[in-house]
Amino acid sequence: MAQVLLFHHAQGMTSGILSFADELRAAGHVVHTPDLYEGKTFTNLSDGVGYAKQVGFDTIIDRGRAAAADLPGEIVYAGFSLGVMPAQMLAQTRRGAKGALLFSACFPTSEFGTPWPEGVPVQVHMMDADEWVLGPDLDAARQLAETVDSAELFLYRGDRHLFADNTLPDYDETAAALLEERVLKFLDNIG
Repeated sequence: MAQVLLFHHAQGMTSGILSFADELRAAGHVVHTPDLYEGKTFTNLSDGVGYAKQVGFDTIIDRGRAAAADLPGEIVYAGFSLGVMPAQMLAQTRRGAKGALLFSACFPTSEFGTPWPEGVPVQVHMMDADEWVLGPDLDAARQLAETVDSAELFLYRGDRHLFADNTLPDYDETAAALLEERVLKFLDNIG
């Protein structure tokens, strides 16, 4: 059994994120799902990103840090898109991280002022033609996979961004099922 801190994407805490968390729970894992948007959700990604910019990305990261404060350090940090910011920051900077799951985003490790911690496994999941990740995110994911022994990059065919959220138009059932299978195997190896 692994303990997971799962951060939502820019559209907020959708029922699709909660459903994903429930799938992990059904497999025996403990999953925490803090709401970084304080109850706000958005019907399209651009509006959600606009809200995140208005609130400030530093505030989003601070809310993620606060969500982790009362949890044990020995945890897996996970995030979808915008939620990768606090997830990756915590995995890199908080002592005792057990692993990281980064969905539809990745940042250069230099963004958080420290190299990837030795022995902390990480999976990055993206679609290979997703316009939101082409360029810096995909480059960062490839560099992580090439330079960190415990890093895996999974590229799925397609151009959808939030393909694992079953409540959004980007949902891709086949890719989401494979992502979930890989995530559960990852968590079983940690737990």
